[in-house]
Amino acid sequence: MISHVFVGVNDFGRALNFYSVVMSELGHKLKFCEPDKPWAGWVAEGMPRPLFLIGKPYDGNSAERGNGQMVALLAPDRRSVDKVYASALANSGSCEGPPGLRTHYHPDYYGAYFRDPEGNKICVCCHDPVTQ
Repeated sequence: MISHVFVGVNDFGRALNFYSVVMSELGHKLKFCEPDKPWAGWVAEGMPRPLFLIGKPYDGNSAERGNGQMVALLAPDRRSVDKVYASALANSGSCEGPPGLRTHYHPDYYGAYFRDPEGNKICVCCHDPVTQ
């Protein structure tokens, strides 16, 4: 359903450092990075899409976060949600909701919410039940 998601940033270097850690924790690979444009994109291993992209807005104006906008990234398990959240906060992210079950979505929804250094809201979540 999704081809790509583009998150606008003003400080490309800082955003690249932040998302490199987050995407690595999720097992996603950097597909390209063009600092002169500036933009970069990640994909899941062996997949051409969807792409997660960061960069300066195409129109040349400043990137501004939108109220009510959020990107949710899928994690393979709950432990990964915890790790990504911790890494995000350790790399200049800010908390919007610590890891935990959100049963009001469904019984197995486990997610964490944070803002990147530019204020964009990001979620990392797992929809799978815990297996013993």
